[in-house]
Amino acid sequence: MLDFETGQLDQLNHLLGELVPGNAFYQAKIEAAGCGYRFESLDDFRTAFPTTVKSELIADQIAHAPYGTNLTYDLKRYVRFNRTSGTSGNPMRWLDTPESWSWMVDNWVKVFQAAGTAEGDRILFAFSFGPFLGFWTAFEAAGRLGALALPAGGMSSLARLRMIHDNQATVLCCTPTYALRLGEAALDHHDLDLHSVKTLIVAGEPGAGIPETRRQIEALWPGARLVDHHGMTEVGPVSYGLPENPDILRIIETAYIAEVVDPKTGRAVGPGHEGELLLTTLGRVGSPLLRYRTGDLVRPWAEAPVGMGPYYLDGGILGRIDDMILVRGVNIYPASVESVIRRFSEIAEFRVHVRTVRRMSELSIVIEPGGECDNPDDLCRRLQEELKSAFALRIPVSLTEEGSLPRFEMKARRWIRD
Repeated sequence: MLDFETGQLDQLNHLLGELVPGNAFYQAKIEAAGCGYRFESLDDFRTAFPTTVKSELIADQIAHAPYGTNLTYDLKRYVRFNRTSGTSGNPMRWLDTPESWSWMVDNWVKVFQAAGTAEGDRILFAFSFGPFLGFWTAFEAAGRLGALALPAGGMSSLARLRMIHDNQATVLCCTPTYALRLGEAALDHHDLDLHSVKTLIVAGEPGAGIPETRRQIEALWPGARLVDHHGMTEVGPVSYGLPENPDILRIIETAYIAEVVDPKTGRAVGPGHEGELLLTTLGRVGSPLLRYRTGDLVRPWAEAPVGMGPYYLDGGILGRIDDMILVRGVNIYPASVESVIRRFSEIAEFRVHVRTVRRMSELSIVIEPGGECDNPDDLCRRLQEELKSAFALRIPVSLTEEGSLPRFEMKARRWIRD
């Protein structure tokens, strides 16, 4: 057993012990599996304990509205409410005790520290502060770190740029899409000094893990380092990008048990192979998830330290298992399409349409040229050729007028099912 796994096993057994007698959701699963509430090894846990899937949690919350039965303690112990965005189905409500919330804040402190953020930094949060978890715990972690937290919810892009300028913010937290949007908006406001920003921490969607998107963001924020992060409302803040290797996401191994499995067979996959990420939240005792199938497609890094493969993700979050589209025999993920589109700096924004023709999925792409594009028709042709080279498919590309496609602050919704 590796050194960190000893601590994981201790935390796991403590968590399982806390589930009795309050957590009806996991008691029912444990009794059905007959696996008991204590394990001698993590291998035993991974072998005997059943996985948890999102549909179970949604059904439980419908049957036991509003919060379901995955609550370890009496309801009066819970002080924080969040809700998933619901982009892939019914939103889930999530409650936290003060202890579970503090555990998540501690994890965000680790993310900040890995990004080189420290006491005295000024962190601007270009975040709506809505009901999903997002940067809520990051905002509190900034204070715990000794940094100045600058809330920028409910503001226009120009107002946020002025806030960066006025406060000389050193760190910007937002989605990759909004980092692009804010950087583009800054091009029209040369009177604002934004060079104080030394670090961008982005989360909420793939982007920083896509080299072409990362290069565009870095070009718009010269001198700033881009750091990726991922988490989920139901599991909390999970990982951070390695500053020395931006293609890798590292899961916080002191907080999570991570597994990467074949989504069809459930068997573990080895380094260099793609699979679905499973997570066990070791410190979110009030509303835990054990062997949770996140739906995230990942690839354990082939060069990770021995035994650490599932904790180092090559390319970050590659996509969502349920986002994969089969087009004429070719598996296509949104991130792979974006990686091709972002090779063209003349494209300001895009939208992908998915429609079903004779029970088969077909793609088409609409692009909005930027102001620096001299020949939009040639841009369409070149992108179509690049897509054909990447996927061996002819994907039609059409133009729309400048400024006609929506811009996004939070998770972008560029894929439209017609």
